[in-house]
Amino acid sequence: MQPVSRREMLGSLGTLAVAGGWIGLTPDEVVAQESGGSGKALREYSLPPLGYAYDALEPHIDAQTMQLHHDKHHAGYARKLNKALKGLDAVRQKGGSGEFARIRTLTDALAFNGSGHVLHTVFWKNMKKHGGGQPTGSLARMLDRDFGSFDRFVKHYSKAAGTVQGSGWGILAWEPLSRRLLVFGAEKHQNLTMWGSVPLLVTDVWEHAYYLKYQNQRGKYVAAFWNVIDWDNVAERLSQAMRLTG
Repeated sequence: MQPVSRREMLGSLGTLAVAGGWIGLTPDEVVAQESGGSGKALREYSLPPLGYAYDALEPHIDAQTMQLHHDKHHAGYARKLNKALKGLDAVRQKGGSGEFARIRTLTDALAFNGSGHVLHTVFWKNMKKHGGGQPTGSLARMLDRDFGSFDRFVKHYSKAAGTVQGSGWGILAWEPLSRRLLVFGAEKHQNLTMWGSVPLLVTDVWEHAYYLKYQNQRGKYVAAFWNVIDWDNVAERLSQAMRLTG
C-alpha cells in the first residue's frame, strides 16, 4: 500500500487542490512556512512519482499506457496548473483592465488543470500490483451501508464510470456533511461533482487512460480496473478524510 500524506489528503478536499495541509497551524504560520516568511507563496505543483514500475499493472493496464499517462498527460496538467497560477499573479501585479479580461480564461485553466492534477495524484495511489479483491473492515461495512452491498456498489460505480459523457472520471467520495459515501460520474475533471466531497477511489475514463489496449471498449477497461485496486489505500483515505472533516 502506498501511504497517504496529510498534505495530499487535504489537497484533495473537494475537486480543486487548494488546502496547504498544515494541521494545527494558524493561517499566519502557514503563510510563513510556505513562503519562507516573505508573504508570497513560492510552492509549485509537481508531478508525483508513479510509485511502481510501468508494467506493474499488466495485463490489466499496459506499460505503454501507464508511461504516457503519467509522464506526459499528468505532467501536462501540473505544468499548466502552475502556468495558470503564474498568469493570475501577473494579472494582479499589472492590474490593468485589459489584463483582468484574462481572468475568465485563466480561472477555467486553474479549475481544469488543478482538478486533473488532484485526481491523477489519487489515481496512481489507488492502484497496485496484484490488487483487486474486496475491501474489509470499516470501508466494507460503509459500502454495505450506503450501497446495499459490495456487488451493488461495483455495479453502480462501473455504470457511472462507463457512461460518463465524453471524457471524465468515476469517483467514490466521502461526503462530510451527510457522512456518507457517494459515487459521481465526473465530466472532464471538474464538472458534475459535489463541493466538499473527498475523492477516495477514482477511475480515469479519458481515452488516453485505456485506448491503446481497449480501443473504444471503455466497459472492458472499467471491468479490468477492479483487478488493480489497492483497497488498503482507499480505506486509509476514508479514515483520514473522516478524521480531517470531523
